[in-house]
Amino acid sequence: MRLKTATLLLVLLLCPAAGAAAVQNAPAASTDTTWMSVLLGGRKIGHLRIDRETAQDSVTTTQTLSILLNRSGKSIPLSNMIRSVESLEGEPLGFASRTSMSSMDSTVNGERQADGSFKVTITVGGATRYSYIGWPGNAMLNDAQRKAMLEASKNPGRHYRMQMFDPASQQVMDVAVEVLGNESVDLPGGAETLSHQRQRLQQERGDQILDLWLDGRGRARKGIISMLGRQLEMIACDEACALAPEQDVDMFRAAMVDSPRPLTPNLRESFLRYRVGIKGNGSLPIINTDEQRVTHLGGNDWQVDIGSPYAGGQAPPQPDDLRANSWLQADAPAIRALAAQAVGNAADNRRKMRRLRSFVSHYITQHGLDVGYASALEVVNNRQGDCTEYAVLLAAMARAEGIPARVVTGMVYADRYANTSRVFVPHAWVQAWVGDHWQSYDAALRHFDSTHIALDTGDGDPWHFFAATHMFSGMQIEEVMPSWEFLSPGPPPVAPSGPVGGNAGGGGQ
Repeated sequence: MRLKTATLLLVLLLCPAAGAAAVQNAPAASTDTTWMSVLLGGRKIGHLRIDRETAQDSVTTTQTLSILLNRSGKSIPLSNMIRSVESLEGEPLGFASRTSMSSMDSTVNGERQADGSFKVTITVGGATRYSYIGWPGNAMLNDAQRKAMLEASKNPGRHYRMQMFDPASQQVMDVAVEVLGNESVDLPGGAETLSHQRQRLQQERGDQILDLWLDGRGRARKGIISMLGRQLEMIACDEACALAPEQDVDMFRAAMVDSPRPLTPNLRESFLRYRVGIKGNGSLPIINTDEQRVTHLGGNDWQVDIGSPYAGGQAPPQPDDLRANSWLQADAPAIRALAAQAVGNAADNRRKMRRLRSFVSHYITQHGLDVGYASALEVVNNRQGDCTEYAVLLAAMARAEGIPARVVTGMVYADRYANTSRVFVPHAWVQAWVGDHWQSYDAALRHFDSTHIALDTGDGDPWHFFAATHMFSGMQIEEVMPSWEFLSPGPPPVAPSGPVGGNAGGGGQ
């Protein structure tokens, strides 16, 4: 799985700095552009351009983030644009976003209709979908957020909340904000007195915190967020500073978690119990699945038991687990045809999934680390990618055959990866509903075993991956034991009936 970065979340939360592109057919009264340099661990990885254009009756704000990361020697360019159009009073008039990961683009465009609803057009990999949404309550776009933070800056110590609309997902983020007060901040252009405000986005497996420093117009001049254990900063400076050359940063190594012991093939096929330390996360930082049971040991320590699948570890499928969407285009004729070809005359879902897994494992012929993030339909057309491409294609083909399926984000053990030995690396695979339980299938590695640690599940949308990847830096695997090494009496919570990988135990592949 390629790295999904906190920079995308930072762009969403950095709304008070948001700027703008032109509003068609409306004369511009003023234009304001801010440049920011993006640093990770003190090294420059990109820039953010913020444009804010005020026309006669509207304000359009646009943020365009461009960064360059290195993954095992491969350069991966990532860019994200978010645009909002509002009336001078802050009423939402339109929104848009564009995410580009390498050569893969996804776009969202929301147009206000006469009845106040929004027509949303989503294009991923050349496939376009349309929907209509009502505006969600008190949700605010960029300029309304700027005004709210500017007003709050007058009252140090104040705590308040903002409902922030995300154009990329069309979801509302409930963000708690604390006004810490005015501070003198050193910037490349000199020291400035800025209002320090702290935004807290509450998430199931730990809060995400963004510190912002705002000027007297409510514009962000500095922002700091944590990404994979490093400090990600955005600092206002001039254009030449922002566009200076990037410095090489290998992100993938930061996402690896060391294994306390080598995990031989016989261990991988057995029941495994992990003792994991996780700092700064919520009440259940690792999910329970039908193959994985999580127990809190107290403090930051958790026990994770992984073995053969059993019924009842997770809730049964919901309607969304069968639906086509912008990333899993299960209703596309090309995907339906491939799925029918792969399953042939298979009589039940278990046999269908094994055939689908085998088909996808052989279908992707070019394994690449420089693909940004592809939808299932893009994978059908270009037949290249890494574990996430295998996962989205397999999940889409399963749904095309009427089998509920989800994309799992997690990590898997590798004896050696990127010049590093005995590590767990970011990974993605698929859960499918077979019989009465969820079962895992790994098309990238062609085999599922008990070194797969699931952190989150989703519908293939890359925005879901951030919730899992930000945990890696705070995770330490302290101990791994097969069942025969347990010192405590009694059977393990998940008693395997055979090998996890899909033979006698009936596990996934």
